Amino acid sequence: MTGTLPGLLAHHAAGRPDGVALREKEFGIWQEITWAEYLARVRRFSLGLTELGLEAGDRIAIIGDNRPEWVIAELASQTAGILPLGLYQDAIADELARILEAADARVIVAEDQEQVDKVLEVRERLPGLEHIVYYDPRGMYAYEAPGLMSFEAVEALGAALHERLPGEFDRRLAGVQPGDTALLCTTSGTTSVPKLAMLSHQNLLAMASQLQSVDAMYPDDEFVSFLPLAWIGEQMVGVASGLLAGFTVNFPEETATARQDTREIGPAFLMSPPRIWENMVSDVQVMAEDTTRLKRWIYRWAMRQGSASAEARFRGRKVGLAGRVGHRLADWTVFGPVRDQLGLARVRRAYTGGAALGPDVFRFYHAIGVNLKQLYGQTEVSGISVVHRDGDIRFQTVGVPLARTEIRISDEGEILCRSPAVFQGYFRNPAATEETLEDGWLHSGDAGYFDDAGHLVVIDRLADVMKLADGSNFSPQFVENKLKFSPYIGEAVVFGGSGAPFVTAMIAIDMENAGQWAERRRIPYTTFTDLARRPEVYRLVREHVDEVNGELPPAARIHRFLLLYKELHADDAELTRTRKVRRRHIAGRFREIIDALQGDADSVAVATEITYQDGRTAAVEHRLRIETMDGTRFRPPGAGDAGQRPALRGR
Repeated sequence: MTGTLPGLLAHHAAGRPDGVALREKEFGIWQEITWAEYLARVRRFSLGLTELGLEAGDRIAIIGDNRPEWVIAELASQTAGILPLGLYQDAIADELARILEAADARVIVAEDQEQVDKVLEVRERLPGLEHIVYYDPRGMYAYEAPGLMSFEAVEALGAALHERLPGEFDRRLAGVQPGDTALLCTTSGTTSVPKLAMLSHQNLLAMASQLQSVDAMYPDDEFVSFLPLAWIGEQMVGVASGLLAGFTVNFPEETATARQDTREIGPAFLMSPPRIWENMVSDVQVMAEDTTRLKRWIYRWAMRQGSASAEARFRGRKVGLAGRVGHRLADWTVFGPVRDQLGLARVRRAYTGGAALGPDVFRFYHAIGVNLKQLYGQTEVSGISVVHRDGDIRFQTVGVPLARTEIRISDEGEILCRSPAVFQGYFRNPAATEETLEDGWLHSGDAGYFDDAGHLVVIDRLADVMKLADGSNFSPQFVENKLKFSPYIGEAVVFGGSGAPFVTAMIAIDMENAGQWAERRRIPYTTFTDLARRPEVYRLVREHVDEVNGELPPAARIHRFLLLYKELHADDAELTRTRKVRRRHIAGRFREIIDALQGDADSVAVATEITYQDGRTAAVEHRLRIETMDGTRFRPPGAGDAGQRPALRGR
C-alpha cells in the first residue's frame, strides 16, 4: 500500500499514530492532528462521499485556502477512486465554471461563504454538480441551496457507514493501485485555458523519491503550506513529499499571517514561486532604504561581504581570512536578523520553481546565507525534472536532471523530458496529449540548452524567444526578471523582435513600495494611475531601466518604456494564477500601446471601461507618457560595440 498516497497515510498512522501529521493555527493557537486522527477523518469523508452516491471515476473539486480539510478531502477521494481537482482560491466565478465544466465535477468542496457564493453564481452552468460542501460555517447559517451541506455532515454520513460496514474502507484502501490517477492538476495556462493533467500515485511518488534522493527530508522536519494547493509545486512538497517522508505539514491561520506563522514554526525547507522570493527581496530593500543613514551603511557593507563570499563559493575559490571574518560579522549583525524576519532562520534548503528567477534575486539570498536552489519542471512531470545540487549552484542555470529523469534538447531547441513522473495525459483531451507526449518524451514548450558543466539553461518559452533586428536571439523573460529586481517594479512585459526596430517595455509599478517611496518624499497621489503618472516615479523607474541596460548587449537594451495605468492581474487573464505573464493575451489586449512604443510618439491615449460595484460602467481615457532612453537605439553590427555578442541565452 505504500505505493499510493492513502497507503502512505495508513502506514504512518499504524507506525506512529500519536505523531503530529498536520497542524493548523486557529485563533492564535496551533491545533494538532495526529496521524491516527488524520486517517480517521479521511476514512469518514471517503465513506461519506460514497453515501452521497459518488463512484470510482467521478470527479470532485476543492477550492479554498490551505486547510487540513483540503488534504483530507483529496486523500479521501483517492481512496474511493474519485478524481480530486484543486482550484485556485482567487479564481473568479467564470473561470471556476469553465474548469468545473471541463472536469464535469459532481461535488465541490468550497471552504467558506466567499467560495460558495462563486459556485452558486454559476451553478446553472453546471448541471452535473450535485453537492456543495463547505467547511467554514461562518456566514452560512441562512444559506439554502440544493445539495449544500457542511464538511462535518459528510463525515457523519461516513461514520455511520463505517459502523454498518467496518471493513469497507480498508477494502477500498487495499484496492488503490500505484497506476491509478491520483490527481487532476490544472496546467499554468500561459498560452490558453488551463488543461487538466492526470497524475498517478506512481507519478507523484516517483517525483518525491527522486527529490529526496537529492535533498533528504525527515519525519521530524517541519513544513509550512501557504501556497495554493491547486499548484503542483505545493502538491509535490506538501502532499507527496510530506507523505513519503512523514514530516509535519503546518497551515497558517490566514494568508496575511503566513510570514509570522512561518517564523513561529521555523520550517526546515521552503518552496515558493519567484513572486514570493521577489517580494521578500523588495521588502528587505525597502526596509533598508527606510532606515537611518548608519544602518543603511551597515546593510550595504554587509551585502558586499555576503555577495563576495557567495561569488567565491560558486566559482570554487576559497575565501580569505579577512573575508571570512567580515562575512561572520555581517551574518551576526545583518543576515541573521534578516533571515529571522523572513522566517528563514532554520531553513536548510529553499526552492524556487514555476517560472524563472532572476540571477540578482539568487545572488541576494545566497549573500544572506539562504541555500536557495532552482527547480525546473512542469505540471506534466509532477513538478520537477531538474534541480540544483548543494555546492553546485549556478545563477544562470536550473541545475541537472534528477536520477531517473532524462533530458534532451530537440533540433528546434526545445527541452524534452522522459521520466517515471511524466503524466498519464490530459483529461478528456487526447489531441493535446498526443501533441505533448511523443514516444514517451514530454515536450515542455521551453527553449534551452546544456552548458559545459552539464547544467540545464532555460532560455524562455519556445514561442516567446524573439529575433532582434540584428538576427540575434532574445529572451524577454531574462530582461523582465532584471527589471523586477527593483522593489518599485511589480511587473514588466518586454517586447522586441518580429520586425520591431528595438526593444520596448510596459512596466507596472509596485503600488505598496512605490507609494511608500512617494510618501517619504511628500509626493502627493491618490490612485495607482495617479502615482504611475508622477514625473518623480518615472525618473525612479528610468534610473533602474538605465542600470539594467548597462548589463545588456546593445541590441537587447530597452529603448522606450511606459508605466501602465493599472496592475497586471490574473482576473483580467493577463497573468496566470501562478503569476506567469500570458504574453499572447497581453500582446492583443495592449496592441495600441505596443505599437506606440515601437513608434516615435511621446505618449499614447488608451480608452478603458471600468465597472463599479453596483454594476454601472463608465469609459475612461488615460494618456500614458512614453519615456525614451538615450543611446539605446539599435545599431547594426559593425557600427560600434564591436565584439559584444547581443544574443541573450540564459535565465
